[in-house]
Amino acid sequence: MNEYAVTVIGHDRPGIIADVAEILARLGLNLTDSTMTRLRGHFAMTLVCAGPPSAEEIDAALEPLTADRTLLVTVRGVVEEPAYEPSGSHHVLALHGADRLGIVATVARAVAESGGNITDLTTRLSGSLYVVVAEVDVADPDALGAALRSVAQRLGVEVTLRPADADLL
Repeated sequence: MNEYAVTVIGHDRPGIIADVAEILARLGLNLTDSTMTRLRGHFAMTLVCAGPPSAEEIDAALEPLTADRTLLVTVRGVVEEPAYEPSGSHHVLALHGADRLGIVATVARAVAESGGNITDLTTRLSGSLYVVVAEVDVADPDALGAALRSVAQRLGVEVTLRPADADLL
């Protein structure tokens, strides 16, 4: 079984997800992980899928979606990774404050230096308000909390860190 990472980026329009998902299903590819979003009128999707076709076959099947040059599609083979084992507990980090250069870099560095791993991150700019929401696996939440309080004071923003709710399946 082959595994691929497929990215689709470009001008948003209704039906992109349906178009891509239908093409991949026709090729016999199973979507195993995905993230899809709109970013200021642009669409961005990354997904991992598994199935028998080659990367070249997938690329050729998706090529009609790029004909009008509003979408860029890439297909890349990936190797199966061992299952991710969190090194600690799962938390949600939320930040909001005036927009300024370096917020994400500063927060991400604080998480990394505290031994944490960001597993999902979303940012939004609304006027001059900047919002960051991140899911973080961290071994020492107290140490990360202290680091984030220092970052918040330095940047003039509000930051919270709370345990994440367990996924309900």
